[in-house]
Amino acid sequence: MSRFQPGLAAALLAALPLAACSSPQETPAAKPTAPAGARLRLAATETSAWQSVSAEIATVDQAQAIARIPGILATLNVRAGDLVTRGQAIGRIVDSQLGPQSAAFGAQAAAAQAQAVQAQADLARVRFLYENGVYAKARLDQAQAAASAANAQIRAAKAQQSAVGAVAGQGVVIAPASGRVLKADIPAGSAVAPGMAIATITAGATVLRLTLPESLANQVHIGSRVRADGLTGSVTRVYPSVEAGQITADATMSGIDNSLIGRRIAAEVETGTRRALIAPTSFVTSAYGIDTVTILAADGSVVSVPVQTAPSGDPGKVEILSGVTPGDTLIAAPGK
Repeated sequence: MSRFQPGLAAALLAALPLAACSSPQETPAAKPTAPAGARLRLAATETSAWQSVSAEIATVDQAQAIARIPGILATLNVRAGDLVTRGQAIGRIVDSQLGPQSAAFGAQAAAAQAQAVQAQADLARVRFLYENGVYAKARLDQAQAAASAANAQIRAAKAQQSAVGAVAGQGVVIAPASGRVLKADIPAGSAVAPGMAIATITAGATVLRLTLPESLANQVHIGSRVRADGLTGSVTRVYPSVEAGQITADATMSGIDNSLIGRRIAAEVETGTRRALIAPTSFVTSAYGIDTVTILAADGSVVSVPVQTAPSGDPGKVEILSGVTPGDTLIAAPGK
């Protein structure tokens, strides 16, 4: 058995560190690369502030066809939804008393006519006798006065008869404006009185009538934008009165459906500006009812976070309400 050699042991101990140094080195982990796509650094910007309000489809004015005389509504030629023109006769009211009154004044005119014929004959006879010296001048004057009074009675009776005819003519119900009939709910044969509305007719252009809380009185003005039913318009008139804590404004909106005047719809009115986080829709992904955005972290990694969004006043953009903060960098969704 050979003896242990101290030199060989020293050589083996020196070789161990070298063997350890010659082992393969570990490769550091590669940094994740951000996906390609447009990037947006979020910052608060000025955007329009909108307030939900109640609105009603209406017209600039509404005109009423009024009964001008008392009587019976003999005919009504229109019903709700019909289109009429200004001055069109839409019904007739008959007063049963006007017929006898007209006949009485006609009889008075006929009697006055007979008296006038007799008075003219008396006048001719008296004038003949006066010219032949039989009657005095006073008798001729008396005959002339009687003839004049008879003629005056004729004119009075005819004038009264004409007045009755004029009153009867007012029984025609006239459309006061061109438009659509909204109400015509009094059936023919009903008794009516002067001033009673026989029909209600639209007058003027179709508008969206807004009902606003009085707290918005200083924020809504002529020119403020209005949104309803996917359409956009602007306020054209603000009524200078407050009723039950509310104010009224009219807005014009091209393309609004006016087939049902008085229909109430939900609307939004612009009430000024505010600061908000606005982003194009290409940076937001919607899946299973959840909106998410991709955020680029400081170390180059990416993370997908859920966000809450709301429509903005600009087409193609949304407002991000929660989930991100100003300064975050968003990456556009693939394919957008």
